[in-house]
Amino acid sequence: MTPPGAPDPRTVGEVGEFALIDAITSGLGTSGPVVLGVGDDSAVLRLAGDLAVSTDTMVEDVHFRRDWSSAEDVGRKAVAACVSDAEAMGAVPIGLVVSLAAPASTPVEWVTGFADGVRAECEKAGVQLVGGDTTSAAQVVVTATVLADLGGLPPVTRAGARPGQVLAMAGRLGWAAAGVAVLGRGFRSPRAVVVAHRVPEPPYGEGRVAAEAGASALTDVSDGLLADLGHVARASGVTLDVTTSALEIAEPQKAVAAAIGGGDPLAFQLTGGDDHALVGAFDADRVPSGWTVIGRVLAGDPQVLVDGAEWTGASAGWQHFAP
Repeated sequence: MTPPGAPDPRTVGEVGEFALIDAITSGLGTSGPVVLGVGDDSAVLRLAGDLAVSTDTMVEDVHFRRDWSSAEDVGRKAVAACVSDAEAMGAVPIGLVVSLAAPASTPVEWVTGFADGVRAECEKAGVQLVGGDTTSAAQVVVTATVLADLGGLPPVTRAGARPGQVLAMAGRLGWAAAGVAVLGRGFRSPRAVVVAHRVPEPPYGEGRVAAEAGASALTDVSDGLLADLGHVARASGVTLDVTTSALEIAEPQKAVAAAIGGGDPLAFQLTGGDDHALVGAFDADRVPSGWTVIGRVLAGDPQVLVDGAEWTGASAGWQHFAP
C-alpha cells in the first residue's frame, strides 16, 4: 500500500479505469450554473443565453512532449487552449469536459499530475470541470470541450470586421514560439519563453469584455497572428493591416532570435502560435481599456498585410497536414 502523500508507483493499467476516474474526480462539486457535475452519464448546466461549444485536441509529440512539459503543464495547457476558443466568441466559459487517452504503461503519478493541472487552470479560467472520459491508446491524447454561456449577447464571430475599424489585442504574442525554438535546440532558457510554451496565459475574461464593448469580430491566436487574422479577413471580406511598431518584442524573444542565428524576433510575434491572445475589430472609440491597437481594417480583397505590404518572411503560422 502506498503511504499517504507518496507518489503512486503503479501504472494506469495496474490501477484500472474506474479507480483512475475516482482519483481524477475526487472532491469535484457543483456551483453556479452547474446543476449536476461528474458522476453520472451527463452533466447538467443552466444557461442565461445561447450555448457556445468548442473542442480542442492535443496529441503527444505534436502539441506537447513529455520530456519538455510536466503532466501538470499538459493539463493546464489543455484547458487554456480550449477555453480560449470560447473567449474568442465573447462567451463566458462555465463547464469543461476533458477526455484522456493514454498507454496502459502510463504512471498513475503522471495522470494525477495531469488532473491537478486541469483543476488549477480551470480555477484560473473560472470554469468548472464537469466530466470527461478515459481510454487506452498508443500515446497520450487529450481532448477538451468547453461549454460557454453567451448570456443574451450574440456571438462575436470572425465575419464582422468592417473597413474603418481598428484591430486591437489582449494578451501576448510570440512567447510560446520562442520557447519551442529554445527547446528544439536542447536548451531550457530563457526560462520565461520555455514556460510560455508549456503553459499559455490567455487573457481570461477579456472575450466578454470585448463583446460588451462592441467588438464586431474576434479570434484567438492559436496558429499565429497572420494565420488567424487570415480567417477574419476571409470571413469578413476585408483587408487587415498589422502595424508592427505596435507589437512589443520582449527581451527574451530578442535573445532567442539572436541565439538561433540572428533571426528576426518579429517573426515570433507574427507567426508564432499557442499564446492564445485575443484580437478583435473595434470602432476606434470603443477599444476596451487594457487592449492594444495593432492595426486597421481596410476595404479590399481578403488578405493580411504587414505595415501595408505582403509578408515575405517565415510561414504565416501553423497548419496541420501541411507538407
